[in-house]
Amino acid sequence: METTTAIKRIHPQKFALWLGLTGVVMFFAAFTSAYIVRRAAGNWQDIALPQAFFYSTAAILVSSLLLHSSYKAFIQEKIQAYRMFLVAGFAFGMLFVILQYQGWLVLNDLGVFIHTNQSSSFLFLITGVHVLHVLGGIAALIVALVYAFKKGFQAVTPQRKLRLELIFTYWHFVDILWVYLLIFFIVQQ
Repeated sequence: METTTAIKRIHPQKFALWLGLTGVVMFFAAFTSAYIVRRAAGNWQDIALPQAFFYSTAAILVSSLLLHSSYKAFIQEKIQAYRMFLVAGFAFGMLFVILQYQGWLVLNDLGVFIHTNQSSSFLFLITGVHVLHVLGGIAALIVALVYAFKKGFQAVTPQRKLRLELIFTYWHFVDILWVYLLIFFIVQQ
C-alpha cells in the first residue's frame, strides 16, 4: 500500500513577509557589524543610553503581549476582548515611539547630536531606522483597528486571521529586534 504525505505549504503572503523580515535582519546585521568595526578603529565616544530607551523597551514588550492576547481572543471569537487588547497594544506601540523620541531629546540635552561624532551618528541612525520600521507596524495596526471596528464584523474568517497573523508577526519581529538592539548597545559600552 502506498502512502502519500501532504505537503504543507506556506501562504505566499507569509512567505513574502518572512523574506522581507530576513532582509531587515541582514540590514540591521550590517549596521551593527559596521558599528563594531568602526568602534574598534578608535576615536569612539561611549554614550550612555537614556532611561527612556529602557522604558520604551517595557512599552513594546507590553504591546506585544497585548497583541498576542488580542489574537487569542480573536481566534476564540471574543470580539470585545479582541478589540480591547488590540487598542491597548496599539497604545503601547505609540508609547514606544514617544519614549524613543524622548530618549533622543535627552541625548540632545546632553549635547549628543547625530553629527557630534561617529558613535552618536550610529546610535541615532540605528534607533531611527528601527523606529521607522515600528511606524510601519503602527500603520499596519491602524489597518487592523479599522477592520476590528468595521461595521458588520461578525466572525473569524481565514482572510481576517491571515491579516492579523501577518501584522502581529511583523510587530513581534520589531519587538524582538529592539530587544536585540538594546542588548547590543549595552554590551558595546
